Amino acid sequence: MPAARLSVTTAIAAVAALTAVTGCTEKGSSTGGDRVVNVTATDDKCEVSKKEFPAGHVELAIENKGSKVTEVYILFPDDRIVTERENIGPGTKQTVTAEVKAGDYTIACKPGMKGDGIRQTVKATGEGAAAKRDPRLGKAVAAYREYAQEQSDETLPKAQAFAEAVQDGDIEAAKKAYAPSRIGWERTEPVAESFGDIDPKVDVREDGLAAGQDPATDWTGWHRLEKALWQDKKIGDREKELAGLLIKDLKDWQKRVGKAEITPTSMANGAKELLDEVATGKVTGEEERYSHTDLVDFKANVEGAQKAYELLKPVAKENDPALVTELDKQFAALHGLLDKYRADKSSYDFTSYDKVGDADRKELSDGVNALAEPLSKLAAAVVVK
Repeated sequence: MPAARLSVTTAIAAVAALTAVTGCTEKGSSTGGDRVVNVTATDDKCEVSKKEFPAGHVELAIENKGSKVTEVYILFPDDRIVTERENIGPGTKQTVTAEVKAGDYTIACKPGMKGDGIRQTVKATGEGAAAKRDPRLGKAVAAYREYAQEQSDETLPKAQAFAEAVQDGDIEAAKKAYAPSRIGWERTEPVAESFGDIDPKVDVREDGLAAGQDPATDWTGWHRLEKALWQDKKIGDREKELAGLLIKDLKDWQKRVGKAEITPTSMANGAKELLDEVATGKVTGEEERYSHTDLVDFKANVEGAQKAYELLKPVAKENDPALVTELDKQFAALHGLLDKYRADKSSYDFTSYDKVGDADRKELSDGVNALAEPLSKLAAAVVVK
């Protein structure tokens, strides 16, 4: 995700593994339909097959013909995210289903997963699908919005405990409070990312800074403090200042969650994004490279994805019962794998990830990929038929 970028080499390896399982090299619905937009991404182009399409459900049939891992976004005019698909490997194809209201949008391709991307202005016209949405999906959106708000509300006191420990100069207390302070964020990260400006402030890693940014002055948020606690092993005035800034930014997130644009397909796509985040960040150990608390984030990501799925499940079960059966199976299997790394299933006291060997990491990766494949089909399963 925007706040936590992999090196290109690592990303390509992770995407290749995920693609092998999900079958993303197969063609999507790239041949027809006024709701299908073919997106061809290269290292220096982002071509779309049409600049205008009906409001409602739109399908992006994406092909990466470039040499770099890329990502494709549909953006509102103010750069808020409608939907996204990250980690699209060279030579692969992926399909994304989204719901858009009538209006102007931007489709952006970001080769190398950096910068503002190569952009095309598009327009959605007409009434769209929202007016004929299954009432159960409206209730699912409302329930998920409430869930996202609850997660942000519960995060603040935990983050404040972490920040206070930093400001008191208590390294051990700050270490203990660090991972719990991130659980609510990790469960609902796609909602936070949809705003565009909060995630880079609170969850960016040093290698995810934008071009021209100086880590000494521009790097803020959890991971900057993580490095100070575990690698530098010291808390100075700058760290104390950053702890206060983290709380300020998280309060901004808390206030804005209720205004997020949420649709049934954004919930489904967000669940898939959380699994992709696990596959390319947590399983590799990239996310929590200093604290090695990756399994806490891993569990929270899976829980957040499952929450979105469970809310959409009644409609998805009618449209694609086999998909629901497979998703139930794979969620249970992945939780079972994670339970191997904690003594108490009711706690978040997981094994430090640097103690997890290569074979076990491979098993976790396989479990994530086995869930990601059917989860990529959830958005299409909640589209009005």
